[in-house]
Amino acid sequence: MDLIKAQTAGIAPWDTVVEVKPGTVVFADRYPCTPGHLLFVPKQNNNPNWIVQAMEDALAHGNHMVEQGECDGFNIGFNSGIAAGQTVMYPHIHLIPRRAGDVEDPIGGVRNTIPGKGNYKK
Repeated sequence: MDLIKAQTAGIAPWDTVVEVKPGTVVFADRYPCTPGHLLFVPKQNNNPNWIVQAMEDALAHGNHMVEQGECDGFNIGFNSGIAAGQTVMYPHIHLIPRRAGDVEDPIGGVRNTIPGKGNYKK
């Protein structure tokens, strides 16, 4: 399945294109965690290198956002499998911009996906 079929089948949380790259399309997340939450979606999912390219694109974009002062940091996420919270069965990378003060205690970052496991310093 390609990303357009996933979108038109109604199984994808993306519809607003932000940017088109050679192997990746960048969408605004329909259900953003923070302002500027983006999805980096491979144009095809039949080659593992496409998701690697999407990850590289997300990392570069996140670094650019920090350099431009659009955010203070960012999280990048990839959900693989139902147990990991994947609800859209098409590969995509989440870029979630973070800003100082957006949560009370950001220690642990993505470790907070498991309640009580985020702040490993306690």
